Amino acid sequence: MIINFFKKKYSKHKIICFSFLWRALQIFGKQGITFLIFIFCAKLLTPYDFGIYNYILAVVFFLIIFGDFGISTATSKYVAEFNAINKDKLRLIPFNSLLIIVSLGVVVSLLVILFGEIYLKDKYIFVLYVLPMLFLAPISSLYDGIYRGLKRFKELAIISVSVGLFAIGFVYFLVSQYGLIGALISQSLFYLLLVLVLIIRYGLITTKIDKKLMKTIIKYSTVIGFTAIAYYFYTKADIIILGHFNYINEIGYYEIVNKIFEIIKLPTLILATVLAPAITKYYAEKKYHIVKKKFLKHLYYSSAFGVILGILLYIIIPPLIELFFNEYFIPETILIFKLLLLILPTRIVATIISQSHAIATGNAHFSLWTMIPAGILNIVLDFVFIYYFGFIGVVYSTLICFTFAISSFIILYYIKLNKLSKCLN
Repeated sequence: MIINFFKKKYSKHKIICFSFLWRALQIFGKQGITFLIFIFCAKLLTPYDFGIYNYILAVVFFLIIFGDFGISTATSKYVAEFNAINKDKLRLIPFNSLLIIVSLGVVVSLLVILFGEIYLKDKYIFVLYVLPMLFLAPISSLYDGIYRGLKRFKELAIISVSVGLFAIGFVYFLVSQYGLIGALISQSLFYLLLVLVLIIRYGLITTKIDKKLMKTIIKYSTVIGFTAIAYYFYTKADIIILGHFNYINEIGYYEIVNKIFEIIKLPTLILATVLAPAITKYYAEKKYHIVKKKFLKHLYYSSAFGVILGILLYIIIPPLIELFFNEYFIPETILIFKLLLLILPTRIVATIISQSHAIATGNAHFSLWTMIPAGILNIVLDFVFIYYFGFIGVVYSTLICFTFAISSFIILYYIKLNKLSKCLN
């Protein structure tokens, strides 16, 4: 009976299952190499250099937000939408999106070169080693979004895994031979290789400027971009603030735990991106009752999964930290892990709902409305809590702000779906 049940479920969701498997392979191919660099750095660098490495990446990924500003995510949404209702517009998306990203990258790069040394001081030189990522990371995300929107998950997976496997050799060599600088260069080289392969495989694009299309993409991407900044404020901004207070070693402890949760969260991110094109299609066809039904279903299952997973990880993760990051198996790291574990179910729900529903249906502004106050509050609380509790204060702040932002966002999005469903009845 149980076997028949699973066979029936598999037959019903066969396409999603295959898409999920290929998307999983692609994500782990891309994220796996960055995690591998992270492990090499944790093992081969001193705790201080490891802290500097994470601090520089936190700064660079903040700049990348402005170099992309939601273009890649918006592109994914419009690729899926135009693939369903307007094939002519679909062919114009890659070139016009690419123009916007390159333009933003030039502006951000010039600002970094002109003013970066004023703020970063002695750490400015390290940012220059990863400056190419201001172009490469957004472009890789752009093509990732295009492939996803077209449901070319298999191709995307093969490309990411192949590039990742090839990159392992030069990554280990650079980190082991050149330390911190080698680790930073490895990031840029990996993204360069990935972008080249994605562009070559996709083939020629229609090089025609469509100002109306560009305005459409920019309009929606602006919402996503501001949301990304707000999200950064109550996540990665903690690292920059810790660096401001010279908690360099503690940055390493914090990032090890953060990286573990990022890897744990990947399957839900993969599933969300696989579900997104279908949700976009239903929403574009104004089948809001179906979107609402799937929202409630995804909310229930992701919540239950998050709670069960949290219980299992409470037992499993500490021994794994001791095994792979022995030097960092200290009370501070374990305390950070246990505290952040409390919001794991919320993070899983947020990933599923935001990626497969809110962003996919053009309602990313709900995230923005909740994340902006949460992000500002997080920065304020970081400074206050660090004063009273030391470096662990940033974790307390994250717990408060994340719970507030995600709960508010889900409620607002549900109210919108409920109204749309009633209007059609």
